[in-house]
Amino acid sequence: QVQLLESGGGLVRAGGSLRLSCTLSGSRFSDYAMGWFRQAPGKERESVAAISRNSFRTDYADFVKNRFGIFRDNAQNTVFLHMNNLNPEDTAVYYCAAEETPQSSYVSTNINAFDFWGQGTQVTVSS
Repeated sequence: QVQLLESGGGLVRAGGSLRLSCTLSGSRFSDYAMGWFRQAPGKERESVAAISRNSFRTDYADFVKNRFGIFRDNAQNTVFLHMNNLNPEDTAVYYCAAEETPQSSYVSTNINAFDFWGQGTQVTVSS
């Protein structure tokens, strides 16, 4: 059974940084394209960033470009989201998700494409 476990959320001041981690267990991590999503109170879940199985391709939402970076370490079964220059609008529950795919360079930001989801980690940015 595939499980995703996020960590690294917390409270940070505007302009600060956080690094989120998500570890996959129960299957071979390198078989999955990975994504980070977020959901703020009263809003729909939205894509933040995504990365292909081989890390050759990434995709970012416009609102995080040049501030966030997505990386993965297939040896550690972990995907990371480095978040810099955070602002209060980034406050949300952040979720990682996994999509099994045979294509090593495939990347997706389609919320309906992902097979497995973590439980989420809260990120709160104070002004």
